[in-house]
Amino acid sequence: MCFEDRYRTGDTPWDLGKPDFNLTDMATKRPIRSCKALEIGCGTGDNAVWLARQGFVVTGTDISEIAVQKAMEKTSKAGVKCTFLVIDFLNHEIPGAPFGFVFDRGCFHSFDSAEERKQFAKNVASHLAKGGLWLSIVGSADAQPRDHGPPTRTARDIVTAAEPYFEILSLNSSHFGSNRPNPPRAWVCLMCNRGQT
Repeated sequence: MCFEDRYRTGDTPWDLGKPDFNLTDMATKRPIRSCKALEIGCGTGDNAVWLARQGFVVTGTDISEIAVQKAMEKTSKAGVKCTFLVIDFLNHEIPGAPFGFVFDRGCFHSFDSAEERKQFAKNVASHLAKGGLWLSIVGSADAQPRDHGPPTRTARDIVTAAEPYFEILSLNSSHFGSNRPNPPRAWVCLMCNRGQT
């Protein structure tokens, strides 16, 4: 089932109705200074709304028109400004670059081939200012196998794709923010753009 169909039917376990705690913890504890930010795979906009409330100037992208429409409704209700685009990040440039911060929760891991993951990392780097930060939350292959849940990747998968373009600042084992009692395990990876794309 494609993402548009899943949003249409409401089969979206990743849609929390609130920002993922991995983002809020990293952004506030590190801290990450407010700047122009890009969220890839913004879904219905909860993370984008949270970033905008922290003073970030946010552009969110998703391949689902339904998700983007819901995200626009959420920002309107929240009284914040964000720009949302229905666009395929892997194959298109996003207007507004360079950004100071890129966030993705579950986009990088959706690509099965190492080549596509490397292309994704290269695209992120090309949209970031030199020294800009990318925070990616990735399904962890260290977890026990599950019948349902996000795709999983190894730490090596992340490093292999990202290291040509990024200095990896931290790679921690965590879990996805979830409304379920047993949330999927995740890697939380913070990277700094080398500026060599």
